[in-house]
Amino acid sequence: MRFTELDAVTVDAYGTLVQLVDPVPALREGLLALGVDRDTAAVGRAFAKEVEYYREHSFEGRDEESLDRLRQECVAIILGELGVELEPAAFVAGFVAAMRFELFPGAAEAVDALRARGLAVAVVSNWDVGLGDHIHGLGFPDLPVVTSAEAGAPKPDPAVFSRALERLRVRPQRTLHVGDSEGDEAGARAAGMHFAPAPLATAVEGLA
Repeated sequence: MRFTELDAVTVDAYGTLVQLVDPVPALREGLLALGVDRDTAAVGRAFAKEVEYYREHSFEGRDEESLDRLRQECVAIILGELGVELEPAAFVAGFVAAMRFELFPGAAEAVDALRARGLAVAVVSNWDVGLGDHIHGLGFPDLPVVTSAEAGAPKPDPAVFSRALERLRVRPQRTLHVGDSEGDEAGARAAGMHFAPAPLATAVEGLA
């Protein structure tokens, strides 16, 4: 693919555009504030279990109410793994505060390069409806964000890609998706789009 063959590029979030800042120290600190003392290794194992659960259920966080319920379920996983008898609601705020993301090196420049070429850009990701707040807070206040929660189904279901195409008003055959998973590729191709593997900066360089 070349820039001249495209009207738009969609980008996966986690693993392509953003990465998670290690949340374990902040999670442990938040638990300590509630009187729960567990070592870093234990908290790390509990968080790993939570991640497994979230990946399967992220699309269920469709609105404020369901997102709060999802977050409480995620917290319950952590507390259960640690053997802590604490109401999940008591730790939701600490849990959310510990989830901090940062852009991959070169990602911002890649997005800017695409836009400079006149291409529409959007984030398309398996995530709850809170993703927009993360992306907009990382320096992209006007970047469209389409999540599996909004589409009602996670990748590789093409629904989230179709929703993004509608929002950008572009044709799938003139759109490239950049992602880091088999679900990204399968979903994009099922929607009639082109696909390139992450890293984003490398994919964009390949369009020149």
